[in-house]
Amino acid sequence: MNEGERIESRIQLLVEGNDHRNFFRAFTRQLAMKDIQIRSFGGINDLGRFLRAFVSAPGFGDSVQRIGIVRDAEVSAARAFQSVQSSLHRAGLSVPDQPEQVSSGDPAVCVLILPGSGREGMLETLLCETFAGSADDRCISEFFECVAEAGEGNIRWPAKARAWAYLATRAEPHHSVGYATEKGYWGDLDQPAFRIVREFLRKLNIK
Repeated sequence: MNEGERIESRIQLLVEGNDHRNFFRAFTRQLAMKDIQIRSFGGINDLGRFLRAFVSAPGFGDSVQRIGIVRDAEVSAARAFQSVQSSLHRAGLSVPDQPEQVSSGDPAVCVLILPGSGREGMLETLLCETFAGSADDRCISEFFECVAEAGEGNIRWPAKARAWAYLATRAEPHHSVGYATEKGYWGDLDQPAFRIVREFLRKLNIK
């Protein structure tokens, strides 16, 4: 946790890296959410250490009423959620029984494992759904088929590769998927592909 970053809001949204932070910043603005602070906990192996420092930070006990945690599933949504549960338990925070469920503790906690619905993958998996079936999508598929036929490349995370290929076709290409969200490159944030994100954020919101 950055020592200079003070706890200033009742809602704390903890996300995996700066791309996630920029992505969710665009959503919270679109939903006109107030009194929310978004911060990166780093990589998936950093959450436990971050939470232990977070709960000891000045202002935590007096200010924080709700915590949201977002991380990628990668190869297993179940294992990703279990890892978050373990980190929450070790930090002395309440532990939800299921993803996207708000715990009954104080502060309450809700966890989103992307791309959601128990699927493996990551933020980019969700982003690729925004252009699925389009002409861009078909061209990107042909590009990767060509690379595979040439015997080149060894892509570990296909969704990341497809998302970056899509961004390369924009008027002002940028490798950051979070920045691209703020620029509107993934289209309307009200579209069905982002339903799970909108519902998660609404569960965090405090009226």
